[in-house]
Amino acid sequence: METKPLPKDAILVVNAHSRRGQDMFAQARDGLEAAGIRLIEAHAVEEPEKMAATVRAAVDSGAPMVIVGGGDGSMSGTVDELVGKDCVFGVLPLGTANSFARTLGLPLDLDGAVKAIATGQRRRVDLGMIDRDYFVNAASLGLSPMIGRTVPHKLKRYLGRIGYLLWAVKCSVGFRAFRLTIDDGQKERRMWSTEVRILNGPYHGGVELSDNAAVDTGEIVVQAVVGRSKPRLAWDWYAKFFKLRDRDAHTEEFHGKSFRIDTKPRQRISIDGEVLAKTPVTVKIAAGAIEVAVPAS
Repeated sequence: METKPLPKDAILVVNAHSRRGQDMFAQARDGLEAAGIRLIEAHAVEEPEKMAATVRAAVDSGAPMVIVGGGDGSMSGTVDELVGKDCVFGVLPLGTANSFARTLGLPLDLDGAVKAIATGQRRRVDLGMIDRDYFVNAASLGLSPMIGRTVPHKLKRYLGRIGYLLWAVKCSVGFRAFRLTIDDGQKERRMWSTEVRILNGPYHGGVELSDNAAVDTGEIVVQAVVGRSKPRLAWDWYAKFFKLRDRDAHTEEFHGKSFRIDTKPRQRISIDGEVLAKTPVTVKIAAGAIEVAVPAS
């Protein structure tokens, strides 16, 4: 079935606090207009906590497309405002890992992302949910939230994924494994784990972690690194980063529409890089929740 073309009118909202947001706002605004997008409004938001309200106002104004510039946290923090609305979500990847953009097949350079919005097509995609909070790409519990909660902003901003890696080594010293319970409503599974990834797409932290997660399957994927060994967790990230043959040797995956996840002790949950929840939680899929702008096939 042929979809409607992408709108040519849009509102631009850029997280100017993100890694490249301050530098890229003017370039994005000028590039979009040069590519034929008529910007009804353009906002450089200095305070990240105001991103959602700015996007909400843009959607409520009737804009046919809202283009959000920032990292995965900016996308997750604003996407709730588009669920159930006749408004296309445009993505400008200006963050550190840009996992959602990778999942969508978007170019990670600004010019390429602008071209996708100006000349691409609509695609209806799923969103993940942690209780009632929508997210675009991935949530995690274990070591990742500890890193996300404590990593210095300047380290993240200027060193990107290398900064995360350095901080991960520091955080791992005091980290301990936890007891994990996963319940799909029919069967309850218990195991020791060092990290759990809740995936709406294959990427987390810019690394492809799953061959089975995608944004159009109508299922959420829960991937657990099993056991109590911290070296095993480090090896899992290494093996997946370099796509080694045995990269799935230390993980178990569960697929479905909804799961109840609990841990002992309770674990904080990072949702696309922002620590926003704590176990126990219900995770589920919101199938076909929004339309996004992607490159033409």
